[in-house]
This record gives sequence, C-alpha cells and structure tokens, in this order.
Amino acid sequence: MSVPQRLSEQLREAIEEEVATGRLKPGTHLDEQELAERFGVSRTPIRETLSLLAGEGLVEIRPRRGAVVATLSPQRLVEMFEVMAELEAMCARLAARRAKDCELARLHSLLALCEDAAKAQDPDAYFYANEDFHQAIYTASHNDYLTEQASALQRKLRPYRRLQLRVRNRMQRSLQEHASVLQALQAGDPEQAALQLRNHVVVQGDRFADLLAEMRQFDESPVSP
Repeated sequence: MSVPQRLSEQLREAIEEEVATGRLKPGTHLDEQELAERFGVSRTPIRETLSLLAGEGLVEIRPRRGAVVATLSPQRLVEMFEVMAELEAMCARLAARRAKDCELARLHSLLALCEDAAKAQDPDAYFYANEDFHQAIYTASHNDYLTEQASALQRKLRPYRRLQLRVRNRMQRSLQEHASVLQALQAGDPEQAALQLRNHVVVQGDRFADLLAEMRQFDESPVSP
C-alpha cells in the first residue's frame, strides 16, 4: 500500500532542502534507517521518497551502496544550465505576452524582497526570494506543462543555484538582472524578456569558473550540525 503522497512530498522537500543547503553533500550515502529515525517515520515513506528523488536526478540508487546524493560532472552541470536557461527564456517570452497585472505586481514585490536580502547581504533570504521570483515567471507563462518542466529542472539545480550566490557581488548582479527581466515583462517585450532571463540563468565563462570554485569549497566544508 502506497504511503500518502503528502508525506512523501514533505519528506522530499525536506531532503531537497538539506541537499540545497549543504547538509547532505554530493556523494553522501542516504541511510534509510537513519533518515527514518531523524524524520520520525518508518522506512517505507523514506524508501518511496528516495525513489521520487532518484526520478528527479537528485539521488542515485547504486548497487550494493544504496541511495547517494547525486554528483554532477562539470560538463553535465553546463548542459543542465543551458537547458534551464532555454526553458526559463520560454517562460519569460510567454509571460511577457500573458502576465496579468496581479502577476506583475507580485513580481515587483518579490524583486523588492530580493533587494532587501541583497542589501542585508543575506544569501539564504536572497535564495528563497530569488526562487519565488523565478517561479512567479513560470506561473505567469500560463503554460502548465512548461511550468512543470522548468520546476523539475530547477529542483535538480537548487544546490548549484544556491552556491552561485556565495560568489562575491553575485547577489547584486543577480538583482540587477532581475530588474532587467521585470522591465521587459512590464513592457510586454517577449524577445527582450527571453534574452534577459536566458542571460541571467546560463552559466558559462567566468561565472562557471566561479561556480566550480564554490563547489570545491562546498565539498571541503564541514557538514552543519
């Protein structure tokens, strides 16, 4: 008998969050019994949750080792960010044509939250406001299938998108890029909105080198208690 979807979803989000924040690092073994005890559930929902995460690509199920947090190669990471950039550009193009006034107002509110977090030099607060900003653009595209695909890939890239914010001055640059995206959306300019969001998301050149440097520090840093 299947565990209620709501519990599996709650566990999936909790484990995703630990991967995104670095508590569970790439290559970490995910022991079913330890996770069950920590979250106060039986092993059955943990097993189902790990299967969900494996389907998303955040977890790998390896012979004789069981579940481990997935490790992405630099090439794979570049490929995923390239696809993410195109998916989000499509969302922006459609949102520029279809966004309602209330959705644009929400984007302005989220941009203000990003600005507050950047001024406070709070990368965690910025991460969540940034995530909501992007999700609001997906929603404003009014294409459910596209939103599902963008959201699924966004979940896989969460730890790496979060790491980018640790690069010096990245929050401020990200904020400026958000403002340019929103300006194009407000103007109803599909091609400019797509261009601005694609450039905001794609990781190449110096930005990729900076991300790799942060990944090395991330792998070497101690796990939070």
